[in-house]
Amino acid sequence: MDVDFEKGLDWRDHVTVNPDILVGKPIIKGTRISVELLLDRLGDGWSMEEILESYPHIKREDVQAAVKFATELFKEERFEAIAKARG
Repeated sequence: MDVDFEKGLDWRDHVTVNPDILVGKPIIKGTRISVELLLDRLGDGWSMEEILESYPHIKREDVQAAVKFATELFKEERFEAIAKARG
């Protein structure tokens, strides 16, 4: 996977939650692009360039912020991740 991340990026500058947009799912600020969508694309093997070409209104830092946001969730919700991994 082609990922060139910026060090020290704070996901809070890029990710927000608004109950009126996508039923409150975390999204990239100023868009209707969900963190979930970006993670799905990365998980499906999309390159950073493919994501940015398909969603030209987001930036590389937005994708990185989505990954960092998800990492924070796993730190707080470890038991959820284990339950899901066990199927």
